[in-house]
Amino acid sequence: MRAGATPSGTDSAHLTTAALPLRDLAPVLVVWLVLAFLPLGRVSELPLLVGAIWGVVLVGRQGRDTLTMPGVRLALMLFACYWLPALISAIDAVEPGKTWTQVAAQLRYAPFAVFVAATLKSDAQWAWLLRATALLVLVWVLDAWVQSITGSSLGGAMDSDRISGIFGADNLKLGGVLAVLSPLLLACAQQRWGLRGFFIAALLLAGAILLAGARAAWLVYALVLVGWCVKPFAGRVRHALVLLVVLIGAGAALGYAVYRLSPSFAERMDRTLHLASGTTRDVDHALAGRLPIWRTAAVMAQAHPVNGVGVRGFRHAYGQYAAVDDPWRVQGGALHPHQVVLEVIAETGIVGLLAWLLAGLLFVRAVSRADPSSRARAWPMTLALAVMCFPLNTHYAFYSSWWGLFFWWVVAVAVAVTHFPRSGRRA
Repeated sequence: MRAGATPSGTDSAHLTTAALPLRDLAPVLVVWLVLAFLPLGRVSELPLLVGAIWGVVLVGRQGRDTLTMPGVRLALMLFACYWLPALISAIDAVEPGKTWTQVAAQLRYAPFAVFVAATLKSDAQWAWLLRATALLVLVWVLDAWVQSITGSSLGGAMDSDRISGIFGADNLKLGGVLAVLSPLLLACAQQRWGLRGFFIAALLLAGAILLAGARAAWLVYALVLVGWCVKPFAGRVRHALVLLVVLIGAGAALGYAVYRLSPSFAERMDRTLHLASGTTRDVDHALAGRLPIWRTAAVMAQAHPVNGVGVRGFRHAYGQYAAVDDPWRVQGGALHPHQVVLEVIAETGIVGLLAWLLAGLLFVRAVSRADPSSRARAWPMTLALAVMCFPLNTHYAFYSSWWGLFFWWVVAVAVAVTHFPRSGRRA
């Protein structure tokens, strides 16, 4: 394969960031600012609020025209699958104040998703958002590399055993965010510089994600690379295998170098290898003591099978359902189950689990029914959403304010780029 070939099979490779009129550029900027302000915590709520108000105004002015747009309809159905279980869980929540507050706060995601789905509607807008987001992710990656070398970054000095980058030492989510957003940087690098760009971006991402120390992020990024290799080569297994072997070899070499140079990474890798022993004690050690948390989540789910203990009520109910010798009891309980399926079933019960499964089916059906050009355009965002929700992994809390906001940014953009109106497909 020649160096400039593009294995992604996406039509977006031909898009250019042509000049946009302000009415089209403004919503792109609002969407991008939500992500750009994410490392600043609550500040990201400001552009989210702008987008939510914009969504309310669109519905108020255009009413049926907005609500009947395919992307808007899907966004609202997905929101219903996310929010209604939370509402139902609040009926007899173990910590009513916390649950009801969270249920009320989650309402902001619906008009924001409407805004994104209704205003992001052309290839030119997507080209701007993709490249602006890729540039943002690249800055975060380079900043992480600088911190790994100097000990300091835009987010301040590193005072833990892993790099934290732009997010700061008190918010160790760098690896998880980079892994989820990696398809956008890979897509943009590949479109601009072909395979060379793809490999350079992949290695830069790999180093930053590995040094960030979140092993869940390692798995997410591995899934991204596997998906990236397999998707474009459907029907050409040999080409996919060659690309995958090259990536594995380069990743193994980089991983070995990081292992030798970073004691904290080496410790996490050694801990992970305890999974191979098969003993409960070693597996729990490899999983950073999460086995008791998962057992307690299962007990909660059995005790509250219909609607769970209430969203964000896990910590408050922990002491009641944890075993006597549970080491997390002395710390006041775990904050959340660290696993999306257990989070959903423990906090929202069977109602929530069925609703989340329905949401997955609705999104998969929408993607499968989209035309080939729409699927190709949406591939980076579809992959990002899929790996973010991959169930055989550990996770941040999807019903928390910070990760929930990031999750809904990914959902809203994925829905929007899958459902551009036919008139908007030419930039």
